[in-house]
Amino acid sequence: MTQSAEPQNSAVLILEDGTSFHGSSYGATGTALGEAVFSTGMTGYQETITDPSYARQLVVQTAPHIGNTGVNDEDAESRKIWVAGYIVRDPARRASNWRSQRSLDEELIVQGIIGIQGVDTRAITRHLRERGAMKAGIFSGADAQRPAAQLLTEVTSQASMEGLQLAEEVSVSEAYTVEPSDHGWQAPDGSTQPLFSIAALDLGIKAMTPQRFAERGVRVHVLPATASFQDIQAVQPDGVFMSNGPGDPATADAQVGLLREVLDQKIPFFGICFGNQILGRALGFGTYKLRYGHRGINQPVMDRATGKVEITSQNHGFAVDAPKERISDAPESRFGRVEVSHISLNDDVVEGLNCLDLPAFSVQYHPEAAAGPHDSAYLFDRFIDLMRSTASAHQAKTAEDSE
Repeated sequence: MTQSAEPQNSAVLILEDGTSFHGSSYGATGTALGEAVFSTGMTGYQETITDPSYARQLVVQTAPHIGNTGVNDEDAESRKIWVAGYIVRDPARRASNWRSQRSLDEELIVQGIIGIQGVDTRAITRHLRERGAMKAGIFSGADAQRPAAQLLTEVTSQASMEGLQLAEEVSVSEAYTVEPSDHGWQAPDGSTQPLFSIAALDLGIKAMTPQRFAERGVRVHVLPATASFQDIQAVQPDGVFMSNGPGDPATADAQVGLLREVLDQKIPFFGICFGNQILGRALGFGTYKLRYGHRGINQPVMDRATGKVEITSQNHGFAVDAPKERISDAPESRFGRVEVSHISLNDDVVEGLNCLDLPAFSVQYHPEAAAGPHDSAYLFDRFIDLMRSTASAHQAKTAEDSE
């Protein structure tokens, strides 16, 4: 699709197979390189662009109208916009919402995010679905006037998402703590003493995740992606959590080694998204790149234990390569039996793992789900129950040993 635009406002999206889409600049102008992917969410564009899992990616919004409600300082999921570039069809001319503090395009300009508007995002999405996510570039302003062959060379010469180690790039550099009392939690007796304390490894964590824990009375010590087992022990956690994040899980050897130490000590573990892939690798399974990934807030997943279908929020381009039968032995035999607990109803991808001989489980989707849906919020309660039962079993064994 080609639209006329003034040279200074013209923009073009070029995919690595040579396909191009012409439109107008949106946000900052210049060049943005990354992997072109699409997100199917109809709401929550601010949460989408501030999700660290989108680092190094050019995000196509399948919803045609973007920016209607502006942006604010409360709904961001991290400290900045992480998308490498932004592709929309029909941006709002004016933001209209009582919570809006500025327009989306203003925010993109301030943070230097290069985008393109006025392109057929449905055609782009269909192209990516048929051919898979691919290297791409957005070129706007003077950069869009360069020869097409030169732009395509720049696109194809960039690094592939496979083999990229990005969690350390998006993680915090220093640890911080999220307190239950800061999010309105109070025990039935009026106490604000936390029920449990966890160490959460930030591999690209979203702000809503520690908040969901805190709302349930759990103190969250958020640690950098480079944290060691000694760093985890230092905060004396009742459980360990690993977050979502960008990049290829095959590069996460340090985090896999760390998790194996956690599992060896039988410390309760919960992982989401990247954390699910790391659990899979720690158990000895492989991972692989999906054709175009799962990105959006309308992904159907079946809980195989109950047959219940959850509509979930997802953002990942890799998956765990585990046997589809319900229960199998972990390739790392010391960790015992593991079951594939959840399955994608769109393409049969593994969406969850549950260890039967260890206090550990994970899911491939995002139960914190801002801006929604909230079908999977129970998983936070499930982790709390796991920490509670593990603590009770430990206390009972200690009492038995002391007799």
